[in-house]
Amino acid sequence: MATRTRTTERSKPTTSTVSAQDEDAPPGAALDVMACCSPLAREPLSATSAIELAGILKALADPVRLRLVSLIQAHEHGEACVCDLTEPISLTQPTVSHHLKVLRDAGLVTREKRGVWAYYRIVPAALEGLSDLISSPSKA
Repeated sequence: MATRTRTTERSKPTTSTVSAQDEDAPPGAALDVMACCSPLAREPLSATSAIELAGILKALADPVRLRLVSLIQAHEHGEACVCDLTEPISLTQPTVSHHLKVLRDAGLVTREKRGVWAYYRIVPAALEGLSDLISSPSKA
C-alpha cells in the first residue's frame, strides 16, 4: 500500500491509500467524499465536504468531460483508449488527455498504461456514490 497526500487550493491536505496493484489509481477523492457524506436530503454537508464535493462536480460540469464519461461507458468492455476518444470529441490528443486527467484526479476514472497508450475506465462506485448522495429521500 502506498500513501499519497494531495493539497488543493481550497482544502487541507488529504491522504488516501492506494493498493500496490493500482499504483496509477487516482487519489480517490470521489470515494472519500462519498464515504464521509450522507445524502444531501438527510443532513447538511460540512464546509469541508462541500468543498471536496464541489471539486468532483466541477470535474463533471464540463460538456467535454460529460461526453468523455459517456463515451467510455458506452465503449466496448467499458474502457477506451485515448486514441479512440479524440475523433468523437473533435479535439487533439493532448486536450483529451488533459480532460481525462481532470476526471482521474477527481476519482471518476482510472487509467491503465499499455505500451504508449492509456486506457480509461469509469469508477462505478464513484458515479453510484454521486447518485446516492444527490438522490431524493425515499418515501418509506
